[in-house]
Amino acid sequence: MSNPHPLTDVQTLRAQARQHLADGAVTAGYSADAQTVIGLLNEALATELVCVLRYRRHYFMAKGIQSKGIAQEFLVHANEEQEHADQIAARIVQLGGEPDFSPDTLTSRSHAEYVEGRTLDDMIREDLVAERIAIDSYREMVGYLGDRDPTTRNLLEGILAVEEEHADELAELLQGRSAEAGM
Repeated sequence: MSNPHPLTDVQTLRAQARQHLADGAVTAGYSADAQTVIGLLNEALATELVCVLRYRRHYFMAKGIQSKGIAQEFLVHANEEQEHADQIAARIVQLGGEPDFSPDTLTSRSHAEYVEGRTLDDMIREDLVAERIAIDSYREMVGYLGDRDPTTRNLLEGILAVEEEHADELAELLQGRSAEAGM
């Protein structure tokens, strides 16, 4: 029985590792197009940064009797989105790219929109919409990467799992507020 994925012999691995040292983590075995992946990651970075800004605004602007707990949830989400942005920026650098933090083009590169929302329900709803956009975006990126860049795929899968948790939490908040309003 032949191995469908034969392993490279040690001497070849050693020789390949000495070539193109300036490429860092992008070795001869990297089969994705690094520039395309960097572009996708910069879009994801913009999306995360826009989400950080929106959640932070919502944290400070949340008002009403039940706003304190919801505001704290906004802050937790903002901090987690910042962690995602940092992870994505680090991966961009590992791939030989430059993370794009330019505020001039941030919203045009982001998949999610920056919608302020006026009421607490509007804020929750807009954050939920943004999370759903991020979920679909990350799923598509994971599918695109497949086995060509398992490190980036794993990073995005981890972020995707957190975005799904955020969406569930926001949906529960919105449903809970709707149920209370109907009492």
